[in-house]
Amino acid sequence: MNRTDDRLLPVLLICVQAVVWPGAELVRGDVPPASALLVAALVAGPVTAALALRRARPVVALMLVAAACALGAGPLPVGAMAVLGTAGVALALFTVATERDTFTAVLCVVALAAWQLLQNLSLHGLSDRDGLDLVLTALLYATACGTGLLARRTRRARGTAERMLRRAETERHRLPAAERRRMERELHDVSAHHLTAVVVTAGAALGLRDRRPELAAGALEFAAETGREVTRALGAVRAPAPSREEPASPEERLRALVVGFRRLDQRVECEIDPLPDGAVADAAYGIVREALTNVARHAPGAATTVLCRYGDTRAEVVVTSTAPPDGAAAHGAGLGSGRGQGFLRSRAREAGGTLTSGPTAEGGWEVRAVLPGRSAAPVEASVPRSYRLAQVTAAVGLCVQPLLPVLVVRSETTSSGSQVSAGVLFALLAAAQAVALLWVRRAPRAAQGVLLGVAPLWPVAMAVGQYAGPVLLPLALGMLATCVALAADAADADADADGDGDGDGDGAVSARRPHTRRPSWVLASAAVAVHAVAMSVAVLDRGTELPDWTVPVGATAGVALVMGAARWAGAVRGRRELAARGAREERLAAWTEEAVRDAWAERRRIAAGLETTVLARAADMVAEAEAGRLDTAADRAREALAAMRALLDTVRAGERGPDGPELRPQPTLQALDLLARQCRATGREVEIRLTDRVPERLPTAVDLAAYHAAETVLAAGGEEPAVLELDVEGDTLTLTATGVPRAGRPAVRQRLAARVTALGGDLTVEEPGAVRLRLPLAGARVPEPAGRCGHEEGAR
Repeated sequence: MNRTDDRLLPVLLICVQAVVWPGAELVRGDVPPASALLVAALVAGPVTAALALRRARPVVALMLVAAACALGAGPLPVGAMAVLGTAGVALALFTVATERDTFTAVLCVVALAAWQLLQNLSLHGLSDRDGLDLVLTALLYATACGTGLLARRTRRARGTAERMLRRAETERHRLPAAERRRMERELHDVSAHHLTAVVVTAGAALGLRDRRPELAAGALEFAAETGREVTRALGAVRAPAPSREEPASPEERLRALVVGFRRLDQRVECEIDPLPDGAVADAAYGIVREALTNVARHAPGAATTVLCRYGDTRAEVVVTSTAPPDGAAAHGAGLGSGRGQGFLRSRAREAGGTLTSGPTAEGGWEVRAVLPGRSAAPVEASVPRSYRLAQVTAAVGLCVQPLLPVLVVRSETTSSGSQVSAGVLFALLAAAQAVALLWVRRAPRAAQGVLLGVAPLWPVAMAVGQYAGPVLLPLALGMLATCVALAADAADADADADGDGDGDGDGAVSARRPHTRRPSWVLASAAVAVHAVAMSVAVLDRGTELPDWTVPVGATAGVALVMGAARWAGAVRGRRELAARGAREERLAAWTEEAVRDAWAERRRIAAGLETTVLARAADMVAEAEAGRLDTAADRAREALAAMRALLDTVRAGERGPDGPELRPQPTLQALDLLARQCRATGREVEIRLTDRVPERLPTAVDLAAYHAAETVLAAGGEEPAVLELDVEGDTLTLTATGVPRAGRPAVRQRLAARVTALGGDLTVEEPGAVRLRLPLAGARVPEPAGRCGHEEGAR
């Protein structure tokens, strides 16, 4: 709701209130006294102003609206504050639930209901009135709070999904660059060092050939062995094992950073959790580096602690330093640019978090950053216990305030009997239904059973409490909770309808029927019958002029219509959630696929350069060394080194080959490490396991099919940690995926079956969250030896 709506809605409430009173009075010809109009105007002004500013100060707005309406209800006639006292307070409560945490919202509801109840007792005493108005008021407050909490949860879920998509989009551009940097680093560290050593060793041996001929034999042996080592090392660079981690993980980089500051005589201790590669890890590294640099500049010698915690919902980075030792000179105090704090905050903000910094009670300095965790949930600052205690104290003080007049003026209205009023019975039944609704998602069948058991008690409470009000009103209250439960069940069933996988496939696909939460039409029919019977009994007990047979027929039709509408509304909401979730997962899968393909294209581009330049010359160097031609072997090493430098220049430039991105090679199982890195960077833990029985080279069709199957399984979505394990048993490649509950969807199974059955394999969807594929290796074509860009023919 935008700011224009925030201003217009309170004005609309005031207009409706003016129509109800004094508009209705004026239409009937009764002119209210001027004093009443003045009081109404004085109440309407603060209420309108408070509601207009309710999003900025929701709790304060709620208190102002409730107090103003309570003060105005005394001197004004009945109905003068009806709209503002109900809709205005409900709107303020709704805003509290949407803008503040759950504890604050529930505390406001309880405090407001208790305050109104105690105020009524202090003014009128404990009478035998049915008290249904209090039950309706409490129900209104609970409904407004529950609706606000649901809206806040929906907004948070949507925000979390948007943040995850933004993170995926960011990582889509990072993965190819990260893969390029990895290969560049390994090419330089491994190959350039070895080739330079060969050139230096061969040059020294050739220079001393006449005086020390034995050096030539050692140089030839060294050149041959080094050339073979270069070939092995570059082979690992070209095609790293999928289970291999990055040479320097974010945790290792942070620990290396701490070690570097220790060499500067800084006392630094650290506790660092493993972090996934990505924007959060980059932000954590930059924050720790800048904070330690500031300590070295301004407080040299101070004891510093680096704490990095990575959890499901949040990651915390805390750098705390003590006061510098006496006499320590801050030689680097004037070296900074003055933008360090801004840099820290921008780092945290770019990663989707917050950062605070300031002095500690001991005279030191602390930098605390709160960043998104695995689930990309919104980062919220923790509420201190002292603030919660202040909230509870204020609520208790508000509830006690109406009892103060009782200490001075004693009410003479007392109970005239020992009979329990209907209002008390209604309140107890409503409380039981509220407790059941709290468990409607965790234990839906038990909650709905409790609601069905409570429904027949409403006519009993009406009879025992001698209720004389509208006969359908309590029954509608009892039916409302059941409608909410049925709508929630229908929404959950439709949202999960495509994710559980029911029924068995045909051909090579088999699936066990897992436990599902399908909508129970038997339970819905039972709910209609129970409420129809309760309504018929209550109406017939009160007496009616209609024929007796029309009461159960009309009650059944009305209850069925209302509950059918509730189930329909829940089903619509579930389908919308399913469509939105499917769209998000589709975008996330598309971006993941694009990132992996771009990174794979970078790897294959650089691998192609290695094949045609460095590896070929390294092989020639080994051949010349084995033939005893040291000078020629040295020339080949120089050529390989020059080719390596040219290749590194090309890598740094980030140039693509002539094929362009539209002819990117198809990823194979060797790209699973890229797929796992992309998934981990977007907040999902993915582990790849390969047994020793999996060969380095697989038939082309099997290699492509296995990778695309793994990609399809992970693209099905979900937040659970997933494990992909590959093994070879005899002549069959087995891919087992666990932690993928949505892989049992019919659409996902159909795509997997198409991959598997084309090669004569089979697919099994086992317990929820487990999928197993078997691909036969016999008869499939083995790819050509390395030397091509590889697997271009396997277009999807």
